[in-house]
Amino acid sequence: MSSSTLRKLLTMTVVAASLSATIAEAATVNLYSARKEALIKPLLDKFTAETGIEVRLLTGGGDALLARLQNEGANTPADLFLTVDAGNLHRAAAADVFQPLTAAHLLEAVPSHLVGGDQLWVGLSLRARPIFYNPARVDPAQLTGYEDLAKPEWKKNVCIRSSDNIYNQSLTAALIEHWGEEKTEAWAKGLVSNLAKPPVGGDRDQLKAAAAGVCDLAVSNTYYFGLMQNSDNAADREVTTKLKIFWPNQDSFGTHVNVSGIGLTKYAKNKDEAKQLIEFLLSPESQAWYAAANSEYPAVTSAKWSETLIGWGEFKADDLPMRHLGENNATAVKIMNRAGWR
Repeated sequence: MSSSTLRKLLTMTVVAASLSATIAEAATVNLYSARKEALIKPLLDKFTAETGIEVRLLTGGGDALLARLQNEGANTPADLFLTVDAGNLHRAAAADVFQPLTAAHLLEAVPSHLVGGDQLWVGLSLRARPIFYNPARVDPAQLTGYEDLAKPEWKKNVCIRSSDNIYNQSLTAALIEHWGEEKTEAWAKGLVSNLAKPPVGGDRDQLKAAAAGVCDLAVSNTYYFGLMQNSDNAADREVTTKLKIFWPNQDSFGTHVNVSGIGLTKYAKNKDEAKQLIEFLLSPESQAWYAAANSEYPAVTSAKWSETLIGWGEFKADDLPMRHLGENNATAVKIMNRAGWR
């Protein structure tokens, strides 16, 4: 073999290796996720198996991941940021870590009220925040809506977690949009006077308290109830047998719902792959799996509900645009503080 031929072969080998490395590098997407790995990893593995695109996953607390995105700036490896609650998504948008989703098919996959302002994020799953009651002590005919939580007849009979919880902030923000600030503040004061115990612990703790007779009414996200209902822990399952779901405000604006959502980061380097992943997560199959795995409602209306969700029954959900939950957050926190909700 001549030296010139050898040089050509070597050159071709180097070019091919470089091209392969470039393709391999391009076929990745980096996801920062505030959802636990067990709740998202199986879907990501399926995406990789179907597309060949590797997903590099970093999980953590939503606030910590947002701070990391801000600190990394243009140097961030993240292409996507997934977090829970419209309030948190609004904070991320306000922190300028997203860029608009311009692919119409992604935005049209879910109802328009589940898309963030300026098309900066899209909802992936829903959780409702209804009232849970103990049927041994409460006749559901006594209940109408969130207004009941502040009525004198439920004095010292309501369990709900603290005001620093984003779920309660978003519920209050939604009520501000529906009722106005004055009525919402009166409601918050009435709620505080009805607390059966200090508002400590998570949603599961409120459910356990209601089942134990500490209170008659408890407020919780539905997916916590579903996780307990399907738990390997017999004590958790026992709690759910003692409680029923009341869907508030079915004759008015509907039961408050919130989202987990995802957005394309401002400095995403793998945009095409990132959009493919969003599209995959919004497919009816992925939506149905997620609903079954985490007892959350699909954001895509055509996706199937799990047996757990079907068992809870259908209800009218509030279709308030999610952006209001973020826009009203600061006012909600002030109202909750003035009401003494700690």
